[in-house]
Amino acid sequence: MIVLVTTLHTKADAARIGRGLLEKRLIAGYNLWPVESAYWWAGKIIEENGVMMTMKSTIRWFDDIVEYLKVESGYELPDLVALDSEKIDPSYQKWINDVMR
Repeated sequence: MIVLVTTLHTKADAARIGRGLLEKRLIAGYNLWPVESAYWWAGKIIEENGVMMTMKSTIRWFDDIVEYLKVESGYELPDLVALDSEKIDPSYQKWINDVMR
């Protein structure tokens, strides 16, 4: 299992993208949080509010999720970080395996 982390412009964007990834069975589930971001872009510091989304998936689908975000996120360079899990409850891992395509 991997946990993927990204940020999006709005809750509506995040929910739409999350639902699309669920329907394609690229993720087993997602969570959303409001977030304040600051980062360098085009030579200046950008500060904005957005939504952080964490997703549960497997490394097998990472490239497909990246491509989906490139099309659907509205960002020129969407951020997506995968965190590999060293330990996971076996029952939870079974659920993820069962719901993934």
